[in-house]
Amino acid sequence: MSKNKRKNIGRTIRRKRVRAKVRGTKKCPRLSIFRSNRGMYAQLIDDEAGITLASAFSKEIKAGEAKPDKAGSSRKKDISFQLGGLLAKKAALKKIKQVVFDRGGYKYHGRVKALAEGAREGGLKF
Repeated sequence: MSKNKRKNIGRTIRRKRVRAKVRGTKKCPRLSIFRSNRGMYAQLIDDEAGITLASAFSKEIKAGEAKPDKAGSSRKKDISFQLGGLLAKKAALKKIKQVVFDRGGYKYHGRVKALAEGAREGGLKF
């Protein structure tokens, strides 16, 4: 089995384990993350009704606007941090203050952690 296939299988197992425990409602939606090499997506999902309440994509943040939040951090982390803040603003417009965090099988490290910190700084509570 190739290394990439093994990594994908492990991520699928972790994603199923997380989703079995995490459920979003209208008052406390699920913050779901999808990460790719090109960008990052974040959504607030109401699982009871099966609808997306708010979403954000890293391409909404212009590349020139990405400002480093810490010394030595990468551009992708900076954009992820701002993406969390953007999603928090969209959630505030819909009067959403609390969410449950669904890391989607990814490790809580790097870009995923930066997005979570940006959302917390923007006012969302996990």
